[in-house]
Amino acid sequence: MTIPAEKILIVDDDPEILEIMADILRKGGYAVDTASDGAEAIKYIDADFYDLVVTDLNLPEIDGMMVLKHVVEQSPDTMCIILTGYGTIKSAVEAIKTGAFDYVTKPIKSGEILMVVEKALRYKHLERENILLKRQLRKKYRFENFVGDSGPIQKVFELIEKVADTDSTILITGESGTGKELIARAIHYNSYRRDNSMVVINCGAIPEELLESELFGHEKGAFTGAHKSRIGRFELANEGTIFLDEIGDMSPNLQVKLLRVLQEQKFERVGSTRTIKVDVRIIAATNKDLISAVNNSKFREDLYYRLNVIPIKVPPLRHRKSDIPLLVDFFLKKFNKEKRKYVTEFTPEAMDSLFQYDWRGNVRELENLVERVVILANGDEIELEDIPDSIKGRARTLEAPEATIPANGGIPFDHAVEEYEKKLILQALSETDWVTTKAAKLLNMNRTTLIEKMKKKKLSRSAVGS
Repeated sequence: MTIPAEKILIVDDDPEILEIMADILRKGGYAVDTASDGAEAIKYIDADFYDLVVTDLNLPEIDGMMVLKHVVEQSPDTMCIILTGYGTIKSAVEAIKTGAFDYVTKPIKSGEILMVVEKALRYKHLERENILLKRQLRKKYRFENFVGDSGPIQKVFELIEKVADTDSTILITGESGTGKELIARAIHYNSYRRDNSMVVINCGAIPEELLESELFGHEKGAFTGAHKSRIGRFELANEGTIFLDEIGDMSPNLQVKLLRVLQEQKFERVGSTRTIKVDVRIIAATNKDLISAVNNSKFREDLYYRLNVIPIKVPPLRHRKSDIPLLVDFFLKKFNKEKRKYVTEFTPEAMDSLFQYDWRGNVRELENLVERVVILANGDEIELEDIPDSIKGRARTLEAPEATIPANGGIPFDHAVEEYEKKLILQALSETDWVTTKAAKLLNMNRTTLIEKMKKKKLSRSAVGS
């Protein structure tokens, strides 16, 4: 398929310049139309789409500035370059403020005009790619693309949907591998800040002496090795979102400075006395218990309450095991496409082994497992023997409730057995998000037997508040 040449409209009331310009650009591989005045140019622009308009400023009646304004208003995806004489440079600068990409001074030099045209069209392509990328990111992080229909994860999704399009500070907590950054990105790309940057920084991965510079930037000579000034992540995130991952690892000294940014949206670069004001939404995340850190004087209490305006607690995978089949299906499709494989499913025995496992690495660990077995699979099914021994050999077992006999005369045996059985059943139901088929497997009993016992003991999700 032949890619059509980019279309350029040249506007000038000098026939000689029109001919020279058209010849230069046609030899450069562009499709060119010409107009000898502003009125004719506007007719062309209204009738067809042009990638670029090159117009002289000094035109009779409808001048180049009016042509430029018409392009900006009626064809915003069209780039514009201004032609001007040395005496009207000031007007050319004004045209750039109005929306022109650049200007070229007369007399025209073929190398210069080709360079400026190429630069303008390259910028246009990058801008278009950037728009497409942002659309893809918004599509990727739409709420309906989140995987899971268990009660715990649905509560998280509902909360994200409520708070996404606000400016409230959010603190996401949960174990490693539960998807905290994924949630932060979903919040950003579903907010009114979606067209601006989301800047991510891992506070635990950068040494303290460098983290301040990363966050707030520094001036030339601020410290050894600071050979030039550098803007920080907060400036990069202006009018967007900054995601501070592993916030619990931040030093007390930096916690004080972060508190000021939260309170005032102001800071100074390292080595500078000039205050910089930004408009940034802050989302923080941690796998640590910040309340314990506050009680142990390792995390500032005032900062904790500033961050914890909207708390989102992400459940571990072992508390939402009913989502495992959905997650497995999602990852199978993902890795089949990436690895050019055709694995259709896990056998019931292989899937059962996933339910028995504890998943300390959470969704990330499950994703890694699916990628591994897809790559190594010999057929279109994943069988039990394809599951690593480290997972098969570490099946989750229910912990039996402790029972003690009082020293003052024993216990009512039947009642104790009844309570012991009730606790085991509740534990199995909790582990499987109240999916009775899976809970029965954990207890090694028939599903009908389990249901009868639940009825007898009056056990239901609503009754126990699970």
